[in-house]
Amino acid sequence: MTSPCSEPAKGAVLVFARSGHTARVRVDANGHYRVSLVPGTYAVRVTPPAGIGRGVEPRTVVVRRGDLRRDFMIDTGIR
Repeated sequence: MTSPCSEPAKGAVLVFARSGHTARVRVDANGHYRVSLVPGTYAVRVTPPAGIGRGVEPRTVVVRRGDLRRDFMIDTGIR
């Protein structure tokens, strides 16, 4: 039986895309990141892409004015 690894995805880059524009942010050693986005709906992906895991979830996020925090799960496939 395998159990998931709950370590932060240190060094992963989250990519937020909307209307042809992208914002990229690197996850630090503690699993934190900081990015400023205007309100709207963004597609989210992780780079480099997870080779075995499911990648990032959720894959879409709606940013509203005043939003301060969003959590993502990055499945790297490490068990």
